[in-house]
Amino acid sequence: MIEKVSFSQVIERIQFENYWWNHNRIEEDYFNMERRLYFEIFKPMVLNNDIKRAVVLMGPRRVGKTVLLHHTVQELIDNGVSPRKIIFITVENPIYINIGLEELFKLALKSLGTEETKGFYVFFDEIQYLKDWEIHLKTLVDSYRNTKFVVSGSAAAALKFKSNESGAGRFTDFLLPPLTFYEYIHINKLSHLMQESTLLWQSKTIPFYDTLQPKLLNEHFVKYINYGGYPEIIFSPQMQLNPGRYIKQDIVDKVLLRDLPSLYGIKDVQELNRLFTTICFNTAHEFDYEELSRTSGVKKHLIKTYIEYLESAFLIKKINRLDQSGKKFKREVKFKIYLSNPSLYAALFAPVTITDEKRMGNLVETAIYSQWMHRDWVNPYYAHWGKGEVDMVGIDEGSLKPIWALEIKWSNRYFEKPNELKSLLDFCNSNKLASGLVSTIDLKAQKEFQGVTLQFVPCATYAYIVGKNTLERKK
Repeated sequence: MIEKVSFSQVIERIQFENYWWNHNRIEEDYFNMERRLYFEIFKPMVLNNDIKRAVVLMGPRRVGKTVLLHHTVQELIDNGVSPRKIIFITVENPIYINIGLEELFKLALKSLGTEETKGFYVFFDEIQYLKDWEIHLKTLVDSYRNTKFVVSGSAAAALKFKSNESGAGRFTDFLLPPLTFYEYIHINKLSHLMQESTLLWQSKTIPFYDTLQPKLLNEHFVKYINYGGYPEIIFSPQMQLNPGRYIKQDIVDKVLLRDLPSLYGIKDVQELNRLFTTICFNTAHEFDYEELSRTSGVKKHLIKTYIEYLESAFLIKKINRLDQSGKKFKREVKFKIYLSNPSLYAALFAPVTITDEKRMGNLVETAIYSQWMHRDWVNPYYAHWGKGEVDMVGIDEGSLKPIWALEIKWSNRYFEKPNELKSLLDFCNSNKLASGLVSTIDLKAQKEFQGVTLQFVPCATYAYIVGKNTLERKK
């Protein structure tokens, strides 16, 4: 006779997940983990009870969503909320299969010996595998006006689509991306490496950062590229010895073989895997659909759809092209694709070394783009025309004209040979840009050349300041 999960087993599991009910604090492992800087932005969304909305925490796998939720639990306890008014349930656990959110909430209340719902904070982790979760959550928000509900999930785009579709006025979305380099420095307690300074940019003096230990900072920048997007690996020397095994099995394989197929009904997962592997190996390259089809062996008509799937899982980001005059193309023929997290490259192939100039060039470019991907209010472009190309261009969304241009280099040579920056110089002159930015290994300097002020800045400090400014703007 087939046995079913008993009521008492479900209750036992709920009690196990809510460690603080009996200990007045979260478990030691979570308590001792450094808080992500995004925590300060997320926290007010949960603590604010004036707005009767559920919070939907989205983000790729292993960027610290569950840890962030546990840190929020601790913050609630520190703010005087009774530990027994905080409920945490991992929906993905098989023991909860076919149990709806409201029933889980009632079971948790029953295990606490109460029917009172006022003032409770309820966390549902890994929500995406509950069918029609958005309908369940909407019902909870409407039915229990004095209870705060927070859910999390790994399939960002699918969650956001359903959140927007069913949660209008009832859900607030929050995207937790991979670590920025700024957060990496903070979590590793390396802020002493950074020193406040200034930068002359477009006739204005703006805040910037320098370092007194460029060699050490670059060593950490390479570590960040190889595994630094994932907080868990940062604190595990064992995982650092073989980041590929951890990231590939626990992140890439689960997303490609389970998350995307289950959410989008993809039948040929090997085909999707081939495409992603091709993109991963060629991160920062320019593609077109014809070339991608030929290289990956995936049919052309499926490429566009698969790219959308991979973007929805926050694995990649497609960047659109501009011409020499900074105008967008009417027809999308060519585009660049970047990994949303450079550490994915090391997971599938091998960690990069600081002296591997060829691979470092593409991965540094990917790392810098990944800092910009945290900015949901702006989309950088790249420019390509004839034989000319500029790696990153900012557009004023009002005038639709270029306002800045960046050439990403893992080299110091271009300060002595600025004539080799012909594309950047041509683009700046064509668009009346007085300044152009060039990244370097460790050189910070300025040079006037052909009517353009070239500002040279180290890659690591540039990545740091972009991440810092992004978080400050979000706050």
